[in-house]
Amino acid sequence: MISWCNGAWGSAQELRLPLSDRGLQLADGLFETVLVQGGRPRLLDAHLQRWQTSAAQLGMAPPPKAEWLKGLIAEAMARSGIGSGCGALRLNWSRGDGPERGIDLPQGDPSADSHRFWLSLHPHTPHFSAVAAWISRHERRNASSRLSRCKSFAYGQSILARREARQRGAEEALLQNTSGQLCCGTVANLLVQRQGRWLTPPLSSGCLPGVMRERCLASGLAREGDLGGRLQRGDQAVLINSLSCRPIQSLDGVGQSPMSTASAEQLWTHLLN
Repeated sequence: MISWCNGAWGSAQELRLPLSDRGLQLADGLFETVLVQGGRPRLLDAHLQRWQTSAAQLGMAPPPKAEWLKGLIAEAMARSGIGSGCGALRLNWSRGDGPERGIDLPQGDPSADSHRFWLSLHPHTPHFSAVAAWISRHERRNASSRLSRCKSFAYGQSILARREARQRGAEEALLQNTSGQLCCGTVANLLVQRQGRWLTPPLSSGCLPGVMRERCLASGLAREGDLGGRLQRGDQAVLINSLSCRPIQSLDGVGQSPMSTASAEQLWTHLLN
């Protein structure tokens, strides 16, 4: 693993953030996770577009531009020795240091000079194996929250939902929204093949506007649709993001009709290209 912060390269254990950073203190920031494969960051422009849009939604300064980032990412790949292998690149953008304790924002328009950027690159193997899932009884996505539309640092809800799933003998959790509609997984979008057609919950449900989800819709492979509160008999469901595509083999302890590992990988590869 290799990381960069404040102009210095090193491991994540060596590099440090100031204790005053709002990302550290208040989860006040955004990140993007990008697949590195074959010596290049895949779908980087789509990730950076979401990053820029999310920053504007939260009233943050625009994150670093693609021209500067691409040089830094190339250096990260060279330093890591990842070569033609696979990695997970994480780009972080916090609101920087607050003027004092508390949650109040600095006065005036946000400035990139007051924000803080860092990155890390980890080795990663894409995952396509099937998972047992559990619908969280305690955590719900807020469809009206701006945070639901952004990949923010605030992942406490997903952590608790997955903890709940593990306590129930499952590997992954599905989240409903506050209206009881299936919405997403803890770190992935939900795609369901129902009666021969691929469906994914609409953004109005509170799901994250995932990059792979958007490629599904743009290609015409899937359309938005209300999935109801749980899967139906005969549904084939996958949890998909830029790093994996995992078929759901059981839900709340009841067996499903899982897509094969090979088919999940084929779907993911098709969308990636």
